[in-house]
Amino acid sequence: MRVASKQGEGLCPSTPLGTVVPRPHLLKTWFNSAFDLLLPPNCLSCDTLVAAPGLLCAECFRKTAFITDPFCLRCATPFTHASQGGPDRLCPDCRQAPPRFDRARAALRYDGHTARIVLALKYADRTETAAALARHMARAGSVLLREADVLIPVPLHRRRLLSRRYNQAALLAYALRRLAQLPVVPDALQRVRSTPSLGDKSGPERALIMEDAIAVRRGRGARIAGRRVLLIDDVLTSGATANACAEALKRSGARAVDVLVAARVPDPGLG
Repeated sequence: MRVASKQGEGLCPSTPLGTVVPRPHLLKTWFNSAFDLLLPPNCLSCDTLVAAPGLLCAECFRKTAFITDPFCLRCATPFTHASQGGPDRLCPDCRQAPPRFDRARAALRYDGHTARIVLALKYADRTETAAALARHMARAGSVLLREADVLIPVPLHRRRLLSRRYNQAALLAYALRRLAQLPVVPDALQRVRSTPSLGDKSGPERALIMEDAIAVRRGRGARIAGRRVLLIDDVLTSGATANACAEALKRSGARAVDVLVAARVPDPGLG
């Protein structure tokens, strides 16, 4: 709040001297403070009250498995010890059959605890979770963000988008845009046909389902050609969806396609 001391300072010419002139950012602060008093913010993972929206309580933060070295440099699957990656620091799957994307990074190891956070964003309208996850993604993918030209979210099929009302990957991309000052092309990719849920499918089944399911939207090729694209999603599992997106982007001339996700499902064979 500010008290105007001069005619024309912070008020319109007809405003009397001494009038209290609210500033937009102060109004926002007042509103947020009042809202927090009425509905105190909860932890992203449980019902514990926290100091500000988008935070984890101390106990849930302790349970959160952040992905740090060692991990596969190609697909970001976490290792239990560095020797699992060998001298090239690649997992066995990437060494045998490299993915179509160039590099992937992930903030969190996908487990029961992380699933509650990610699924709340995906299905329970906890859209404020996107900003919190994006901060961790920015830490994990700092090199990818620094080298990227454009952020592109993994698309939803239009029927799924209508039922869910938002694309969680796009929310993450916009939150990252605010942190990294990179352009977002939210509709660069489209699902040309509806696909079933991949949750209970094997890796080969997922790859078969996603084959030719994603394409670059007409008129978006110029935003992709010659660019280093950073593909954004919530979870990376087998890589089938990321591969389908990367293939479509590279067919449209993308110079490289990296992937940044909130969570990575670990390879059970690596512990």
